[in-house]
Amino acid sequence: MGWTVYILRCGDGTLYTGCTNDLPRRLEAHRSGRGAKYTRSRLPVELVYREETADKSAALRREAAIKRLDRRKKLALIGKKEGRDGDSTAAGDRQPPGG
Repeated sequence: MGWTVYILRCGDGTLYTGCTNDLPRRLEAHRSGRGAKYTRSRLPVELVYREETADKSAALRREAAIKRLDRRKKLALIGKKEGRDGDSTAAGDRQPPGG
């Protein structure tokens, strides 16, 4: 099974980045409040970006690289994937720790 790096937009407008080898199961965990501690208190969450990787190692490296990006660059990444130039509807410049 392949690995996926993903970004969620939380209910408070912040972004959360993670990786998994079972995206549907992980999304259900996030949405039901059983996901990461960060997202539990920021429901609802919406999947806004995903990227397939070759293996777990590649997924972890890509997740770390995305987490190092500032919010503007993350929004630009999301916008490129959606065929837009960015996201002007996001709330503030808030960003989760490590997110």
